[in-house]
Amino acid sequence: MALIGHQTPADAFIEAWAAGRLHHAWLLAGPQGMGKAAFAAQAARFLVTHGKGGEGPPLSIDDTGDPAADRLVTAGNHPEILLLTRQPKDKSKDLARNITIDQVRGMIRRLHFSLSLGHWRVIIVDAIDDLETDAANALLKTLEEPPAQTVFFLVSHSPGRLLPTIRSRCRTLRFQPVEHDVMTAWLLELRPMTEMGEVRATVAASGGVPGKALALIDSDVGAMEKKLLAIATSGDPGNRLREALAREVGGTANRAKLELVIDIVPGLLARLARERPVADIAPVLAQWDRIQRTVRDAIRGSYDGAMVGFEIGNCLAELAPRAAAAR
Repeated sequence: MALIGHQTPADAFIEAWAAGRLHHAWLLAGPQGMGKAAFAAQAARFLVTHGKGGEGPPLSIDDTGDPAADRLVTAGNHPEILLLTRQPKDKSKDLARNITIDQVRGMIRRLHFSLSLGHWRVIIVDAIDDLETDAANALLKTLEEPPAQTVFFLVSHSPGRLLPTIRSRCRTLRFQPVEHDVMTAWLLELRPMTEMGEVRATVAASGGVPGKALALIDSDVGAMEKKLLAIATSGDPGNRLREALAREVGGTANRAKLELVIDIVPGLLARLARERPVADIAPVLAQWDRIQRTVRDAIRGSYDGAMVGFEIGNCLAELAPRAAAAR
């Protein structure tokens, strides 16, 4: 995913490089899908295509340096960028549960070799949360005695769960939700044929997380929103729409669609609340509270997608004009 937003972390990194005070380990902390791995890749490209730093005014993190080195990065062949991530299991497409100790040991062996190109070697761990225990301990020893001209970018979705000794040896960059206008412009550039209404709904449902926004818009958020709105406006007297929703989001294979529904509902209820008189907002808030309880109970229990989908449909049906009049 391309880097979108996050000017504050980018400025902090570039200022440290320009001042000649580049920390050897950077912990990139924030929710999954925020763009931390994209930031790590961009920062790695910057380092291996520029000098050692401390020379002249700050640049931008997306400035292109040495053209030959940049071509190697683009081709994925730069010898001084090492990526540690979960690998496919056997011959299947499924990824291993963890980054293994053998992977970390292989990386450490590489650190004993002299640089073959440029001033920096960059290690990206995506994500450090995935390290098995022995691998985390091995990495910690390297962070305690870092090789010269080596920079680590450690991607973490849950930094609070890391070893405190790892966190203490890193400079933390926190990745915050991207502003709505930045997200909107980015999505319109990526998906120029998408209607503005769908883009706005996607941005609202994404919570400022670019990865989630992209997944939502590619899951046809507009079509799903229309289905939910149909239940809320008609009341679905014969249960036909609710049953269809339950079938669509039920089962393990449809978990992404269920998550899409859960992401869309807050924005949909907010719109319904804005369209109603002040005296009629309370029922909308009550159904939102009911939906939240349903999702929490499902996560704690068996997480029956069809049941959750049908119950969300029940909550929306209660907001239909005829249902409201009957109360």
